[in-house]
Amino acid sequence: MQKPIIEVKDLVKSYDNFNAVKSISFNVYQGEIFGLLGPNGAGKSTTLEVIETLREKTSGTVIVDGIDLDENPGAIKKIIGVQLQSSGFYPGLNLLELIKLFAGLYNKTVDPFELLKKVNLVDKAKSKSKELSGGQRQRFSIATTLINQPKIIFLDEPTTGLDPQARRNLWDLIREIRDNGTTVIITTHYMDEAEQLCDRIAIMDEGKIIKLDSPDKMIDELVAGGFERPKQVKAANLEDVFIHLTGKEMRDE
Repeated sequence: MQKPIIEVKDLVKSYDNFNAVKSISFNVYQGEIFGLLGPNGAGKSTTLEVIETLREKTSGTVIVDGIDLDENPGAIKKIIGVQLQSSGFYPGLNLLELIKLFAGLYNKTVDPFELLKKVNLVDKAKSKSKELSGGQRQRFSIATTLINQPKIIFLDEPTTGLDPQARRNLWDLIREIRDNGTTVIITTHYMDEAEQLCDRIAIMDEGKIIKLDSPDKMIDELVAGGFERPKQVKAANLEDVFIHLTGKEMRDE
C-alpha cells in the first residue's frame, strides 16, 4: 500500500460568510506528481496555502509527513519547497548570489553550481534574473524550491506563458525531480500538461473536490459513458509538430 505523505481530512476555510474550501478530504502519496485542478476561484490555491502553512485553516486536519499542522507548522516548513515567483528575486543579485541568499535563510549549505546544473543554468550563473528568458526564470524558480532538500515541492502553474519547447523541457525537469524521490504538487490550467505529468488529479469546483483519480481512469470513464469527440483524435497534435521541427534539445529558451 502506498504511503500518504500528505493527509487532508474535512478541511474548511471560511472568510466571514464565504466558504472558500468546503470540508474536503484527500491524500497525496509519497513520490507522486499530484495535480490540483480547477477553474479560478475553485479553492485550490487556498487549499495549498493552508498545507504550505501560509494561511490558517478554519477547521479540519492536515498531516504532512506525519506532522500535524496544528502542532508544529515550523517543522512542516522545513520539509517543503514552495515555488517563488520571479518578482520575488532581488534584481541586483545574480543567480549564484540569490542561491546563497536563500540557502542562508534556510540555514543550509548548498553548492550553487550543482543546483544550477540540475536545471541546466550553469552558463547563467553570473546573470541576474531579469536577464533570463521566461523558461530560464521558471527553471531557476524551481531550483529555489530544492535549496532545502525538501520532501515535497509545490509548483503553481509553472509553465504559464512559456513556448512549447520550454514547456516540454520543464516537464522533463519536473519528472526528474519526482524520479529522484521528491513528491510534487502542481496546479495548472493546461489539461494536456496535467494528463502528461500527473499520477493522480483532484478536480475542485466551488470549494469541493468533485473528482479524484488518475488521468487515464478519468478519461476511460468518460469514454465508457458514451462521450465522443466531434473531431477524430490524431496520433499527434500541432505542438508535437512544433517540437519535431524546432528540435527537442534543451535550448536557451
